Amino acid sequence: MSNYELMVIFTPVLSEEEYKAAQKKYEALVTDNGGEVMHSNPWGLKSLAYPVAKKTTGLYWVMEYSAPTSFNEKLKIQLLRDESAMRHMFTVLDKYAVEYNTKKRSGVHSGTAKAEA
Repeated sequence: MSNYELMVIFTPVLSEEEYKAAQKKYEALVTDNGGEVMHSNPWGLKSLAYPVAKKTTGLYWVMEYSAPTSFNEKLKIQLLRDESAMRHMFTVLDKYAVEYNTKKRSGVHSGTAKAEA
């Protein structure tokens, strides 16, 4: 089992219910195939760096999960078939990235603090 981060940009024409349903669909796909969702973070509507399919905004969503390596191909096929997903990106997380993300979510300051004189 490896750790991954998935970022998906959904089309901005989705309603709030459709946006949440799409997130739940992919979370269920991970858990149904033996994976585990560590964290799900809907960013909401953001501007795109460049127009995609004549749209200048998109609904961003980031999910951190662990799953077998072979699962990513299944997930990729589902994302490519989904008309509401405009773009997606997988990132493999090493143990340091997982630790950093966990600390960041719990509110622990990860930078080096300067000692006061």
